[in-house]
Amino acid sequence: MGAPQEGPTNRFSDARPPARILVVSDGVATGRRQDRAGPQLVDRLRDAGFDVAPVQVTADGTEAVQGALRTMVAGFAGLVVTTGGTGFGPRDLTPEGTTLVIERHAPGLAEAMRLASPLGRLSRAVAGSVGQALVLNLPGSPSGAVECLDAVLDVVPHALALLRGEHLH
Repeated sequence: MGAPQEGPTNRFSDARPPARILVVSDGVATGRRQDRAGPQLVDRLRDAGFDVAPVQVTADGTEAVQGALRTMVAGFAGLVVTTGGTGFGPRDLTPEGTTLVIERHAPGLAEAMRLASPLGRLSRAVAGSVGQALVLNLPGSPSGAVECLDAVLDVVPHALALLRGEHLH
């Protein structure tokens, strides 16, 4: 008999699931504005048991979001949340950039997040997966971001397990 084989390196059943946060804001990216949603999301995800990487920032716009997300999801198994750029402003293009990256849409998650508050009806956020990463667009307001995250946080570990190929049924 040989030595016991270790499981896949991307399993985190017994560990804290990894999470990454992308702040999408021209003002934060240029230093004109302080990020308030990122720290709130870090706290909420850590409270929920996630291992949260340092927050990353990108400018608004389809290409900027697409490029930042592609880098963040490359070889990553875990949760990636964006905050900002989901409204109707001319530079609010986070959903467009995200759609260019995700492989499969998860409309149920986006719909649940929209139902979290009356202002959610104004959200154009999308959710979906790329490889073993789950990507969620959240609003830029700190309270809205946490509210929307809380609307789906209970099912995120199950979604991540399914993306890793675990059969939970």
